[in-house]
Amino acid sequence: MNYKDIWKSVFCVLVESLPKHAMDAWFEPMKAIGVTDGEVLLEVPNQFFCEWIDSHYKKELVTAIRSADDTLTGYRFSIGAVSKEFEESGLVQKQTKVPQVHQNNLNRQYSFENFIEGSNNEFAKNAARSVAEHPGENNFNPLIIYGGVGLGKTHLMHATGNAAIIKNPNLKVVVVTSEKFTLDFVNSLRKNKTIEFAQQYRSADILLIDDIQFFRGKEQTQEQFFHTFNVLHQAGKQIVMTADKYPGEMKGLQTRLLSRFQSGLSVDVQPPNFEVRVAILLEKAEQNGVSLDYDVIEFVARHIKNNIRDLEGAIIRILAKSSLLNKEIDHALVRDVIRERIGGQLKTDITIEEIVKKVSEYSTVSEKDIVGKSRKMEIAEARQVSMFLCREIMGTSLSGIGLFFGGRDHTTVMHAIKSIGKKFESSNNIKKSVTTLRKELTQSL
Repeated sequence: MNYKDIWKSVFCVLVESLPKHAMDAWFEPMKAIGVTDGEVLLEVPNQFFCEWIDSHYKKELVTAIRSADDTLTGYRFSIGAVSKEFEESGLVQKQTKVPQVHQNNLNRQYSFENFIEGSNNEFAKNAARSVAEHPGENNFNPLIIYGGVGLGKTHLMHATGNAAIIKNPNLKVVVVTSEKFTLDFVNSLRKNKTIEFAQQYRSADILLIDDIQFFRGKEQTQEQFFHTFNVLHQAGKQIVMTADKYPGEMKGLQTRLLSRFQSGLSVDVQPPNFEVRVAILLEKAEQNGVSLDYDVIEFVARHIKNNIRDLEGAIIRILAKSSLLNKEIDHALVRDVIRERIGGQLKTDITIEEIVKKVSEYSTVSEKDIVGKSRKMEIAEARQVSMFLCREIMGTSLSGIGLFFGGRDHTTVMHAIKSIGKKFESSNNIKKSVTTLRKELTQSL
């Protein structure tokens, strides 16, 4: 069998032995791209996938591979693009690769194409793209991208370097954090290699420095960077930096250094608005192979507002909790994750009364009947939906729900919740009703 047929066989075996949520989250995004040295080569989106598969599903995956072809011993991963050794072997599908002449620390996953643009960062992205197209040739030198933690400053900086190299592979791009620059300088003093240090940085065509605010209070480092800056700037080389605030507001940096910083262009990135947060979550969910309902995405976006890193962390946490607890990714699981990430409380003033009122409006069953004793089918169903939503959205205890709905026993409430849960999977009408009500109730959260 060729590798495609082997993987189809492996997948069929895994479907029989693993829960659906595990297959959807971890194995659907994976694809076989070759066989070498008795192992199936599997392409996955990121390193997190590799570690998770190895720690949670290695035994099942190896067993499935051996059952498909007893000459195979296991698997190995390729992240994103196929490595050169496999490509040259002719055992895998050939893929386009970005030429790289100079070694650098650019993160290849950061590009302008996968940077979610919104009103909060549009100007910064356009400025960075302009610099990548014409490094050192315009007035945007230096380019300083500033803003709070986790808003995409580093992404834009690396995207600038990546785009510049794609256009001109001969460019020497030096990427460094301010801490690494300081450490290199200290080591050069200790080993009497300050000339080599200067040459390393001053030979760059593009110098990218992350978090320049950490130069504060380091006088000798600032002195060295001042001279490096001058040499590069006078030679028409491009400098791009990130910072936590506008250069004019920085304390602890030399005046002449700040003056150099302000001679170029400073652009800010702000926290993403709701629409951008939704777009980011959809993108990150797709990258990590997670399938989430849109109302769940909206729920996360309404509660996590400060930065992109928190949004990414929420997706990873949802994915991890689903697999660790062997649970489907539903609204209840997502709500629990969000509660954990924002410190235990969801910002909501919603009440059981409001849920009952909303269900009453949707179903045309009166509020009095919903909390009453009638067992008519349409009334009982509206009551069960109300109980289900109270539990899912508010996390109200079973006894608390029962008390509100006419003093019913907690086992009755549990039955109602399970009943709606099953109907949600089997009845399109119930699924539509619950989804619509949930969305309307959580929009204000």
